[in-house]
Amino acid sequence: MKKFRSLVLGLSMTALMAGPAFAVDTTKTYSSGILVGAFLAFCALIVVVQLMPTLIVLASFIKGLVKGTNKQEAHQSSKR
Repeated sequence: MKKFRSLVLGLSMTALMAGPAFAVDTTKTYSSGILVGAFLAFCALIVVVQLMPTLIVLASFIKGLVKGTNKQEAHQSSKR
């Protein structure tokens, strides 16, 4: 039990020490101005606005499928 405890402790200490080593300072990697950020935000806005009608059409499609299966079941049960 003592070996297992020391193994877990050693692995957790190694994991805690290795975490910050892979971190990157964003001030060095992101040196673009406010206009680049505004452009990327505008592009993200376009994507989100185009996703909304797509989700509405998908929801109505699924609703139609469910409604169609209910009609089909009712039609088949009335034939019997």
